[in-house]
Amino acid sequence: MTITALDPSSALVIIDLQNAVVGAPMVPYSGPEVVARAVELARAFREHRAPVVLVRVTTRADGSDAAPGRTETPGRPGSLPEGWDAIVDDLAGHPDDITVTKRTWGALHGTDLDLQLRRRGVTQIVLAGLTTSIGVESTARAAYEHGYHVTLATDAMADLDLEAHRNSMQRIFPLLGQTGSTTEIVAMLAKARTT
Repeated sequence: MTITALDPSSALVIIDLQNAVVGAPMVPYSGPEVVARAVELARAFREHRAPVVLVRVTTRADGSDAAPGRTETPGRPGSLPEGWDAIVDDLAGHPDDITVTKRTWGALHGTDLDLQLRRRGVTQIVLAGLTTSIGVESTARAAYEHGYHVTLATDAMADLDLEAHRNSMQRIFPLLGQTGSTTEIVAMLAKARTT
């Protein structure tokens, strides 16, 4: 469903816009395009004194703190360059932003994100970032299950696989919340914060 409203107590949650992730080949938008739109969203949320949350994924070089469990695609401990998990410079460095570090796909499991949002009275989250079908979708599912209204910034996310991106956009996100472009969300934010 296309975005119809934003709560006055909305927060922007940006998933995994960090050095190594942004540099990977993404579709239908490039990592830098997603960053540019996330910067636009963050600027608008900051101007309206609404929370901006920067989520990053990390793990120890040896993988000892990675999520347990068997998968068909094992991790590659020790193969990531120094600084791979740093938030991109275009978004980092704002003192009022909240930074959340995760070690799994979703930003709510095993982190203090829910606590940080509830302390601020947040009832709705706007999601952006990388990748659509992994970090963004996992966080959207958990946010929905935690009772948040969920809005997804459709032009501020991308994926490694176009079909996975489309599946999230067409089949999953309509079940979890509303969608809108960066422009639509910024306009709706201005309206929500003045009512």
